[in-house]
Amino acid sequence: MKVRCAGSAASVGVFLTCVIGVPIMAARSGLAAEPQQFPNLLLIVADDATWSDFGFTGNREVRTPNLDRLASEGMQLTRMFTPATTCSPTRHALYTGLFPVRSGAYPNHAQARSGVRSMFGVLAEAGYRVALQGKEHVAPRASFPYERLSRNDIDDFGPTRKFVTRQAGQPWLLVFASHDPHGPHDRGPQDLHDPATLSVPAYLHDNAVTRRQLASYFAEINQLDWQVGQLMALLDDVGQASDTLVVFVSEQGSSLPYGGKWSVYDNGIRAASIARWPGRIAAGTTSSALLSYVDIPATFLAAAGIDPAAVDSGCPDAAGSRAMDGRSFLEVLTGGQTAFRDVVFAQHTTVGINGYREPYPMRAVRDARFKYIRNLAADNEYAISGIHQGQPIESWREDAKTDPALARRIEWLSHRPAEELYDLEADPLEARNLAGAPPLADVQRRLSAALDEWMTQQGDEGLATELEALDHQTDKRRAKHEEAAAREKRPRATPSPQYHRGTSPRPAAHRARPRPARV
Repeated sequence: MKVRCAGSAASVGVFLTCVIGVPIMAARSGLAAEPQQFPNLLLIVADDATWSDFGFTGNREVRTPNLDRLASEGMQLTRMFTPATTCSPTRHALYTGLFPVRSGAYPNHAQARSGVRSMFGVLAEAGYRVALQGKEHVAPRASFPYERLSRNDIDDFGPTRKFVTRQAGQPWLLVFASHDPHGPHDRGPQDLHDPATLSVPAYLHDNAVTRRQLASYFAEINQLDWQVGQLMALLDDVGQASDTLVVFVSEQGSSLPYGGKWSVYDNGIRAASIARWPGRIAAGTTSSALLSYVDIPATFLAAAGIDPAAVDSGCPDAAGSRAMDGRSFLEVLTGGQTAFRDVVFAQHTTVGINGYREPYPMRAVRDARFKYIRNLAADNEYAISGIHQGQPIESWREDAKTDPALARRIEWLSHRPAEELYDLEADPLEARNLAGAPPLADVQRRLSAALDEWMTQQGDEGLATELEALDHQTDKRRAKHEEAAAREKRPRATPSPQYHRGTSPRPAAHRARPRPARV
């Protein structure tokens, strides 16, 4: 069943009129003249940063003193996951509390379905002033009614100061969406790391090209860390640090091969994350609860005194529920709860990505120990510009001419089996596929069934959903792909028929549309 969203702000408002029986707007109406009752909310979002590339997550070469300090002052969330592998669907999930297929924002450069609500609109109706500084990558504007700050200069904190001090006593929501460390990795102190002396992570091939790119990438992480330091100093300077719930997330993994972006391996979907709220979150603590980005909006709403379960998301799921997919983990943050989700889910959509050749949808479900991945068009070639063209992959291919093990790793970047299963305790880099292993048959069946149930609830039809991805991109992006497709007709793709959705045969009518030229 496909999801269709409809409804007006007025109809949604019916669900927002009460907070435990108290009218929201009435409760907020006098905030400007009264002591602040609810916290400010600051969400800091990195841009393409692998979870392990920070000091506080164990990397001793990347210099992140400000983030390390933030972690020491709050709680490190060691099992936070994004439900998507690229920037736009990740950010839509972060702001709406909906998984990407349900919201419609599942390809990159996406736009949500008409009527989808975000935490910006809900909090604004509750009396918060709301803003975003930096990278946007969400649409349509009606779903994300934030004030834009410093669109052209992410390092300018003058507008930030004006925003947070504009009206004493009125709480605010600010999303600081950095552009770092997204490629081309030309920001930050480029001489900070010596490529020759860096320790290259085990998931990367170690050569001179990789080392140079790694050093530049680490420099941009340092630039991100400087921005975090500026934000924390600003909160201290204006006397709002103790009144502000700060959450940091690293987005999805880096764009280096096997760095994680564009994949549902843990390097792609696991996030470095910190939460700080002086007096409410104990300093120097850690939680291993399984959490998803879709839970962050619900948690912010709960901190603001709003019952997230009473909020209409503006988009029903396949069963008709209009509640958000996410749930508040406020009790995890305040120490009242140690466990949260049993599993987390993720999806990847290849159609619409720069340079894609064929549809190559991926779905994944992960519990505390095991991960199950379903590649829905495994007979196709997975090829996109970000991983399979340019450096460092070209240098890897050259080295692979005399290195069969490296050649096999490069081949895996383009061709994978229909099913994958990993024991993450024994194999954290997901190098040994255990799908089909008899000792884990029950684990595979359990996770496969959980994935089927989630896809059904989301209205996710697998390959058919992938083939509709261009229809869910922004008008500008869709026009670009359609123009390219008109210029060059390519052969139709051949998916794995048994994995249209779950284990159902793929309907004969679902065939890939002609592929666009590389852009």
